[in-house]
Amino acid sequence: MSSQALVADLQGPWRRVLFVAVYEALAIAVTTLGLDAATGQGAAHAGAMAVTTSAIAIAWNLLFNGLFERWEARQTVKGRSLARRVAHAIGFEGGLVLVFVPLFAWWFQVGWAKAAAMQAGLLVFFMAYTFVYNWCFDRLFGLPASAR
Repeated sequence: MSSQALVADLQGPWRRVLFVAVYEALAIAVTTLGLDAATGQGAAHAGAMAVTTSAIAIAWNLLFNGLFERWEARQTVKGRSLARRVAHAIGFEGGLVLVFVPLFAWWFQVGWAKAAAMQAGLLVFFMAYTFVYNWCFDRLFGLPASAR
């Protein structure tokens, strides 16, 4: 894959800020709809949880991607292969599962099994969403310096 950007070669902190802002805005909208459908507790209740999980995900995103890019910069093979993108998505989403299942059980007053099922549904969506979003973002703004 070419590292040539379609829009602009965006690097550094502004790359991360734009990445997270757009990713989370779309995620809040989809998560609100999904949680409302899963619980029937209303869009306001689901939306409050979507915003909360977004804030948690932003903090995790900054930490995880910073660590990932440091690891990536030390690799002899550059670029973002399918295997590297899959590993990134699994690592990122796996960290969120550990936090969100108990949070969902508490917030929606459901059992652990229902909370895990809700998280599983979101996980399936977010695994695909994370993969596609990262690929599209890299096509628009080029690969980060760590992957070149």
